[in-house]
Amino acid sequence: MSSPHPHPHTYLQLHPHYHLPPQSPTQFHFLLPMGEQTISHLVPQSTSASTTTTNAAASPSPSSPSLNTSNSLVPTNRSKKRLTQNHSSTSSENPNPKKPRIHTITPLLRPLSTDGEVAAAIRHLRSVDPALVAVIDSHDPPNFQSFHPPFHCLVRSILYQQLAFKAAASVYSRFLSLCGGEAGVVPAAVLSLSQHQLRQIGVSPRKSSYLHDLARKYHTGILSDESIVSMDDRSLFSMLTMVKGIGAWSVHMFMIFSLHRPDVLPVGDLGVRKGVQILYGLEDVPRPSQMEQLCERWRPYRSVGAWYMWRLIENKAGSNGVVPVGSDMGAGSASVGVAGPQFVDPIQMLPNIG
Repeated sequence: MSSPHPHPHTYLQLHPHYHLPPQSPTQFHFLLPMGEQTISHLVPQSTSASTTTTNAAASPSPSSPSLNTSNSLVPTNRSKKRLTQNHSSTSSENPNPKKPRIHTITPLLRPLSTDGEVAAAIRHLRSVDPALVAVIDSHDPPNFQSFHPPFHCLVRSILYQQLAFKAAASVYSRFLSLCGGEAGVVPAAVLSLSQHQLRQIGVSPRKSSYLHDLARKYHTGILSDESIVSMDDRSLFSMLTMVKGIGAWSVHMFMIFSLHRPDVLPVGDLGVRKGVQILYGLEDVPRPSQMEQLCERWRPYRSVGAWYMWRLIENKAGSNGVVPVGSDMGAGSASVGVAGPQFVDPIQMLPNIG
């Protein structure tokens, strides 16, 4: 045999007249963490199957289980005592036993629409990043007090993708009329709209498929307003990017301006990246992969830090006339350069904010 202490099931194959006794919950508690070597103390040690059977029947050793009339292995009281002692010695020999893995659930932070939360965010940003103090002092605090149902917000986000603000607002207004008003923007109503109806109000066939995919996921129960509100940021990001036409940028904007999540960093937004470059005097616009490290100190209020980056490049627009605004949308990526002092704010492009 390859091991001097065979596995109990191997032992049973060598000794067909023996079987292991049923384990009580107490015995199982000791057997589980000890492995094959400790369990092997329950069986006689031998070098061959025939010798072991003869010796066990004739004169069992003190550490071996005693035979009862039914030819089954039943540990004696002494065996139970030895089992307990072996478990104790094993624990003492291993001062750092493996601890069971504990899955923790990170509680959701309070929304920025909660009373006093924006003020707390500003105090935090002032204390951890001196470079932000001048930017904070130059602007009124952000306001996160607008509310619409999540489904409505996501629909509007899709409609506004890759369109100039005025054109998107016109399409959105006609879409509301088609649904019978804001209250009519529900999954069943969107599913009932044909691609032809949507095309007549300026919605492309591709965007129509995005709207129908979102409404279908609501209709089948994959998504719901309640589940979206209760999901943590990581889970929400994974679920929403499964919807056709909704990419990382759209999800980040939705979490900040619709759900008012406090710790969202839109690493793909060109405006935020450009703001970070200006803030820290960097030679180049930081890559998305660098943004996490550069803005780490803003946690757990990176959403507010990002908001101030949009304000920062808004100020720069007055001096050079061009503000880059980038997005990583589900339909692809776009980079919009807007001439003049007008700042194209991502807030305008998102549900909830008009």
